[in-house]
Amino acid sequence: MPLKGGATDFGPISAGASETFPPSSRQVSVAAPAKVNLVLRILDRRPDGYHNLWSVMQTVDLKDEVVLRVGLQPGRIELTCDQPDMPLGSDNLVCRAAALVLERARLDHGLTIDLRKRIPMGAGLGGGSSDAAATILGLNRLLDLGWSAQQMAEVGASLGSDIPFFFFAPCAKVGGRGDLVSPLDLTGRRAVLLVNPGFGVETKWAYQTLAAARASAPALGKDLAELDRRQSISWDALRPLMGNDFEDVVFPHHPVLREIKETLLSHGAESAFLSGTGATVFGIFESFSEATRAGNLFAGKPGWRTVAAETETTPLAVSVGSPSRGPS
Repeated sequence: MPLKGGATDFGPISAGASETFPPSSRQVSVAAPAKVNLVLRILDRRPDGYHNLWSVMQTVDLKDEVVLRVGLQPGRIELTCDQPDMPLGSDNLVCRAAALVLERARLDHGLTIDLRKRIPMGAGLGGGSSDAAATILGLNRLLDLGWSAQQMAEVGASLGSDIPFFFFAPCAKVGGRGDLVSPLDLTGRRAVLLVNPGFGVETKWAYQTLAAARASAPALGKDLAELDRRQSISWDALRPLMGNDFEDVVFPHHPVLREIKETLLSHGAESAFLSGTGATVFGIFESFSEATRAGNLFAGKPGWRTVAAETETTPLAVSVGSPSRGPS
């Protein structure tokens, strides 16, 4: 469902909604999946300085977990994380998402948020964006806001370009600067091997370098324009349309990423691509066992991380429980 232009008036929360459950009497948890870009085309520069893009995004079952509770101190958002190098201040995207939800809902609740990280940070897998989307989705349930996917996506769009996609996952076409999202029924399922060599690629640098390397902005192309009008496609039909424009500039600066891609393709992957601006490269396999075997090729490399996963077939979901008993 494409997001419509203009801000939405979310309206005040219904009277007494803050009293429908006592503080800290329940919690919600949301699994926040990683994403890969099966298609990523970078198009013309927009008047606001961003680039238009066109992408097919797909979630995979490598997931963070976001656990949310109503806190005892009004207006205080407290974030904890099991990764010691995760910044926990108000600039954290999860905190910003929570604060914006409260602002839009005209509430002053305190919140406690526990972030359990499994997705590598700065890896092109959308971990931060997924965590923010999970926060918005979880608070929609915890605070009984009743927002639609489109309303939640509009909140997310003001925070980051990848966030709206997650409200229409598991697979969707994404356009504009990430704010035009339309679900895509990708029939079947595949395994993926995610290979991260232990470093990231700065998004701003990747966009600037790609723009400087081009004489003019490319058009979307006939085949992708046709796909943009479709609501479903098979993996076999999508495969020849896959690709990532950032490989043209990222691979020359980081040759190891090209080597990872070539290794995956020579050891059973149907396709292999950079995800986002990187530095994760993923291979697509017919079976999980094939992906796992390929992962052994990268074992023992210091600082590297490889994860075999499967593509998701269901949207993000919220689990409701009691803090004393855990999610049910």
